[in-house]
Amino acid sequence: MKKYILCFWIGILFVVNTQAQTFSSPNGQLKLNFTIEEGGSPYYSLGYKDKSVIKNSKLGFTIKPSYSYDSEFKVENIDYASFNKNWTPVWGPNKEVNNHYNEMLVHLVQQKTGWKLDVRFRLFDDGLGFRYEFPIQSELRHFTINNETTSFNLGKDYKAFWIPADYDTNEFPVSTSQLSEVSKLIDHARKESLAAKAPSKSLAVQTPLMLKSQDGLYINIHEAALVNFPAMSLTLDEKNFILSSNLTPDKNGDRGFIQTGSVSPWRTMIISDDARKILSSNLVVNLNEPSKIEDTSWIKPIKYIGVWWEYFTGGGSTWAYSNNQDIRIGKTDYTTLPPNGTHGANTKHVKEYIDFAAENGFDAVLVEGWNEGWEDNQAYRKEHIYSFTKAYPDFDVKELQAYAKSKNVKIIMHHETTSSVVDYERQLNDGFKFMKDNGYDAVKTGYVGPIIPRSEYHDGQWMVNHYQYVVETAARYHIMVNSHEAVRPTGLYRTFPNWIAQESARGTEFESFSGNKPDHTTILPFTRLIGGPMDYTPGIFEGDLSVYGNNKAQLSTTLTKQLALYITMYSPLQMAADLIENYKKYPDAFQFIKDVAVDWDSSYILEAEPGDYVTIARKAKNKKEWFVGSITDENPREAIVDLSFLPKGEKFEATLYKDGKQASWNHNPKSYEISKQQVKSNQTLKIKVAPGGGFAISIKALK
Repeated sequence: MKKYILCFWIGILFVVNTQAQTFSSPNGQLKLNFTIEEGGSPYYSLGYKDKSVIKNSKLGFTIKPSYSYDSEFKVENIDYASFNKNWTPVWGPNKEVNNHYNEMLVHLVQQKTGWKLDVRFRLFDDGLGFRYEFPIQSELRHFTINNETTSFNLGKDYKAFWIPADYDTNEFPVSTSQLSEVSKLIDHARKESLAAKAPSKSLAVQTPLMLKSQDGLYINIHEAALVNFPAMSLTLDEKNFILSSNLTPDKNGDRGFIQTGSVSPWRTMIISDDARKILSSNLVVNLNEPSKIEDTSWIKPIKYIGVWWEYFTGGGSTWAYSNNQDIRIGKTDYTTLPPNGTHGANTKHVKEYIDFAAENGFDAVLVEGWNEGWEDNQAYRKEHIYSFTKAYPDFDVKELQAYAKSKNVKIIMHHETTSSVVDYERQLNDGFKFMKDNGYDAVKTGYVGPIIPRSEYHDGQWMVNHYQYVVETAARYHIMVNSHEAVRPTGLYRTFPNWIAQESARGTEFESFSGNKPDHTTILPFTRLIGGPMDYTPGIFEGDLSVYGNNKAQLSTTLTKQLALYITMYSPLQMAADLIENYKKYPDAFQFIKDVAVDWDSSYILEAEPGDYVTIARKAKNKKEWFVGSITDENPREAIVDLSFLPKGEKFEATLYKDGKQASWNHNPKSYEISKQQVKSNQTLKIKVAPGGGFAISIKALK
């Protein structure tokens, strides 16, 4: 670990309101300017390599009923600091992370009210993070946010990779357009059929927002350490190209209940003229607090299979045990109900998955549909939907626990709430105790549909606190959490490393609904994954769902692109999502999924352009093995793989899984070729990628 440098320059600077304060990133390429403008309003601007990136942009809040918390300020004093230290994640794309920044903390006081507000800026070599801090003060104790007036004044028309701002979902397809075109496209984008939608009333887009200027500057805007605060989307002034904070309200219109002595999340910008540096940035995770879990030995990356995809194929498998929908949890006796014969989570079938996991080196089996309540899972209209401690009659908890243990395989619990969150919280401790008593140490949570309590949205302050409550409670039981339909991540996996993955975006399951576009997974690393790992559930080999009878969907990828996703879509929780029968049909391609690691020593971004292509190499944790994944959009291309990440002077064997010569995502997607060759670190491979395709490489040292 590098010796860290921590130094402070603390002084009291009584400055005139218009005097600017400037400081730079450690490498000097980013410069931030802070001023108090006319009327006492705080503003900041940002430059990169002597070019303006963010023009003068306002800071602050308005609070209810109609008080200004963004004007009439003067600077009381300013503190400066620098920090440089390495830290070791519990899991991650790299075994060590450098946290190096310069800091400016501005203490403001409002001249008429005496209210205080601090703004803490941190400049890293690859971007900016800033947050508001609300000091404990006699003049102000509690307040309700009416609006956050933070803005990002871009000043020009960037190309944007965006989804509509929505308080209940992050599952829209990504649109690509100029900022000036968003208003023409957003109504069509919002028409996507989703389980719950609550669109922003203003013209707004979600974070993380990826932007690219005509002269090749990349900016990613997001937030870090979202704790006890509503999630932020971005209102767009498309004439002046100004983005402004749009906090998720509750249904009364309140955007946050604040007690002084607390802080806001960090507002973040990752900035570079090289798209690869956006993907390699640790800025968001570095702005989170260190782990609050002292003993993390029980937290382990997982490769798993599961009783899941069969529910989406159209083949007839169901989550529900019975067709009787007149269900009352705690009163209905399921042993008296006739089974429907299509229930997937039955003991015999789960044993088949346990056997397959054991035979092929998988850690765990996810089982959805094991518990009572699926017959009548009415969102928003029904409060007590499921039991989280009582299994269906055909799912023998104790027998499966013993069977899985004998095979050295874990079973992953599933807690779908259908967004009856109040009832889930009532049952949470009982549900987690049930898990521990029966050998489960990981849970997939789900929040499909509108939220109960009925005044709340998925991304509001109340729900943000709920997700954290679940993770903190799970930690007490030594349980890892994979949350679906939750607020998008903001790097909190550093603070709570048992929060091992999230969905919180449009995942593979949508391939069985209205579909994903071929460029979808070339964009997600630049948007959704900026905040943390995604449970994308790749590995679908049979992309034509019409073979199952009742679904005409077709995947937007080739088979080998599905392999590449295990590298390009980083997660310590990776699923082989297809049916067992399809892996048995293609055992040679399946070998890559069996081999690929889920925890890493190092990651190397080799090629990257949002919406077009991504090529990434990673070194397996504590092994002399490397894996490469490359994906493209609907256009074919030739990828260039620079092997200089390999140790010099050694020989390796590379197994290459690539698209067949006539392959494409919509014609012949299952055509692939597998070859082996010796490679060295001084070589560069040029590999053709089919439309909507990709390739994967497994590299092992030769003895």
